[in-house]
Amino acid sequence: MAAYKAKLDEFHQVLSEDEIDLKHLEKICFNGIPDVPGIRPLSWKLLLNYLPVNRSKWPQFLEKQRHTYNNFIKEMIVDPGKQHFGQNEKMDVTFEDHPLNPNPDSQWGAYFKDNKVLVQIDKDVRRLCPDIGFFQQACDFPCEEIVNAQSMETLRKRVDCSVLQFQTVTKNRQGIYNVISKKASQEYEVLTNGQESHWEVVERILFLYAKLNPGIAYVQGMNEIIGPIYYIFASDADISWKKHAECDAFFCFTNLMSEIRDNFIKTLDDSAMGIGNMMKQLMTRLESEDIALWQRFEKQDLKPQFYSFRWLTLMLSQEFPMPDVIRVWDSLFSGKKRFNLLIDICLAMIVLLRDDLLVSDFSANVKLLQVRTCQLKNVFSETRNA
Repeated sequence: MAAYKAKLDEFHQVLSEDEIDLKHLEKICFNGIPDVPGIRPLSWKLLLNYLPVNRSKWPQFLEKQRHTYNNFIKEMIVDPGKQHFGQNEKMDVTFEDHPLNPNPDSQWGAYFKDNKVLVQIDKDVRRLCPDIGFFQQACDFPCEEIVNAQSMETLRKRVDCSVLQFQTVTKNRQGIYNVISKKASQEYEVLTNGQESHWEVVERILFLYAKLNPGIAYVQGMNEIIGPIYYIFASDADISWKKHAECDAFFCFTNLMSEIRDNFIKTLDDSAMGIGNMMKQLMTRLESEDIALWQRFEKQDLKPQFYSFRWLTLMLSQEFPMPDVIRVWDSLFSGKKRFNLLIDICLAMIVLLRDDLLVSDFSANVKLLQVRTCQLKNVFSETRNA
């Protein structure tokens, strides 16, 4: 108890300094951030290079970032939504532009391309972290300009218009036909007007990121990266921070993606930071730490793509329950060599299954690696021994 209190005091002291010692913060965060209100959200904002280390710069910096983010929403969602709804200046599409216009500069072409990305994002965020129920709940600070909009096409309306509505026709024994209407996406339901679910906020963040980064746009799995970040910020006990969770999560996500974006670009798989190279590093580490297990993998042609692709790409966000993912990310965010640590954790996850992997056949081993039962505390213990 005394050690825990001393740890809390150390965090409070570091985070309250006028000039935050980032190296000291990284050191104490590596061993886990206490589950005390306010500490983890603030620490992550610093570890992800969002907040300046000089506290006196925070007010001006945050005002600028939040103004910038509000402009993104206005320019990429609100204004186009009003225009498409027909409340702003109407376009004469008869001669210049129309839905079938093949011109790459066509506004209709851009609209349909955005809708394709939006529908994929919507599909993914509607099933984000279903085990905790958080993302289905209404957020405390929805975007008022959107949720109360009467004369604009919101992202919610765009998805409703784009997602295929289909019906199933069945025939009973009496020869009577029954028509059952279904939606193509039935995971998380939207809330009533004036409310906004957390998953809808995440959807907006990912849509804006895709618009601002057309080279990569949106790739399935990015929802698993933004999920824990937004969850931490939107659960902050400090209302002054919580009300801006969407903006802060967007910029922290953008900073993190600048480091891991190569993992989501297939053409860069074999680059220095590509996913292919990371999987090779994992196998090299396994060969050096456990030659017998590495030889077993080689004999069975058990390629790392079968199990570690998801581990590395999504930073283990789908391998553990949310509290454990958050704990892992405390350590991953705490150092410049975070991806070396990620590889070490993945190695530990394999080594912990060593006894079973050495005696099982190929199909059993693939299943064992894809559906693990490792406890996080054992993984960290094995990582320290590696």
